Amino acid sequence: MSDYKLKIVHLFPDFLNLYGDKGNIEAMKKRLEWRDVEAEVCLCTEGNEEIDFENTDIFVLGGGSDREQETVRQKLMEKKDAFKDYAEKGGVILATCGGFELLGNTIRKGEEETECLGILDIETDIAEDGKRFTGNVIIENSELGKIVGFENHSGRMNIKDNTPLGKVITGKGNDGKSGAEGVIYKNVFGTYLHGPLLPKNPDLCDYILNRALKRKYEDFMGLMPLGDHLEDKARRYIIKRFLG
Repeated sequence: MSDYKLKIVHLFPDFLNLYGDKGNIEAMKKRLEWRDVEAEVCLCTEGNEEIDFENTDIFVLGGGSDREQETVRQKLMEKKDAFKDYAEKGGVILATCGGFELLGNTIRKGEEETECLGILDIETDIAEDGKRFTGNVIIENSELGKIVGFENHSGRMNIKDNTPLGKVITGKGNDGKSGAEGVIYKNVFGTYLHGPLLPKNPDLCDYILNRALKRKYEDFMGLMPLGDHLEDKARRYIIKRFLG
C-alpha cells in the first residue's frame, strides 16, 4: 500500500441515488485500490450529517426525485458558505443530474425561484411543458475525447461563461440548443450524465482522481495507467451504436 490516501464523501445517497450514482463511488474506490492508493469512503446521510470539509478530498452528489432533491437542498444550504469555500480552494466535487442543479445559483419553476448553493454561476429553468430530455448522450472533451452517458432531465441549464464538460455530439446536453454539456469550474465537475458515469468513462474517473491527489500531495506525479480493455470496449460499443 502506498502512502497516498483519499477520503471520498457520498452526500445523501439515501436521497440522491436514483440513477445508480453509487457506481461512481465504486469506480473511484476500485481504481484507487488497483494502484495501491487507500480509499476511505464515508456516507453523509440523514441523521449522520456532519461534514468535515477540511479533510474531505472528493464530494459526490447524485440525482433524485424533485422531492428528495429539495430535502437535500435544505440540508446543504445550512453548509452553503463552507461548501462554496471548499470549492474555491480547489476541493473536488462531482455532481450529477439534480446534484448538478443544486450547485448553481437558482432553480426556477414557473414563477417560483429557489436559491441553491451558488458554487457554480449557473441557473436552471424547469421546462414549463414538463418535457424531459431523455436518452443516451455522447460528448467531446478536448482532453479526454468522447464521454458517454445517459440523460433524463427537465432542467434547462444556462452555464453562462463557464467551461462545459464537453461539446454535445448526440443528445441534448444542458439546454438542448447551446451544444454544451456539463460544467468544469476549478475542480468542480457538474453534469447531467449518469447511469452511472464513471464506470463507463475510466479516463474521466482517473482525471478527477488525479486532480484530488495532486491537490493533496505535492509530490504526487500521477496515477499509473490501467489495462482498461473491457471498459474501453464497452465505451466504443456505445459510440459505434449511436454514431455509426
